[in-house]
Amino acid sequence: MNRIFVVGDIHGCIDKIQRLLSKMPIRWDKDMLVFLGDYVDRGPDPAGVVQLMIELKSEHPDRVICLKGNHEVMFLDYLKEGPLSKAFVNFGGISTLESYGISPKCETKERKHLVPFSHLQFIQSLPISFEISDFFLVHAGVKPGISLDNQKEEDMLWIRHEFIRSDYNWGKRIIFGHTPFDSPFIMPNKIGIDTGAVYGGRLTCLILPDVDFIFV
Repeated sequence: MNRIFVVGDIHGCIDKIQRLLSKMPIRWDKDMLVFLGDYVDRGPDPAGVVQLMIELKSEHPDRVICLKGNHEVMFLDYLKEGPLSKAFVNFGGISTLESYGISPKCETKERKHLVPFSHLQFIQSLPISFEISDFFLVHAGVKPGISLDNQKEEDMLWIRHEFIRSDYNWGKRIIFGHTPFDSPFIMPNKIGIDTGAVYGGRLTCLILPDVDFIFV
């Protein structure tokens, strides 16, 4: 099996993802690179991270997979839905608005015009999961007791403690981000790789199938 390089939540940390990419020994003719979502919010340059994702996918369209995170969903909801919500602000949305030059007081009809069309297209087209061999890759996790084919998008974007505490066997090992840990969270049925890059922690890349790690 060829290798899969999987990266956890970036949250606008452009410097960390650039340095992490420089350390990855990816063979573009054989390996794959998968991002688990949450490119925007909280960090210094969400727009820069989205642009980097677009460029990577353009250069390696068959080798780069970018999944959807709950923060991308909240950003899209803000762009189309009226007033700035407290939830969006509390989850770090202001840094995303600033990176696109959007004022919190901006009228709804003006918001999308300030986000490059290529960025909107990218965010709107993100898949919810990626499945390969013995692994199921998703942003937040999956609901215990339910087959992978019957999972709800809301759970795959938002689930946390119920999933993390579970020892349920879904038939494939779940690779996820969303919930920050000091170091990779490793269990027989799951591996969590959000190591709090935006909070001063490390940005993590998991290399499958051997479960090796690269950190920045």
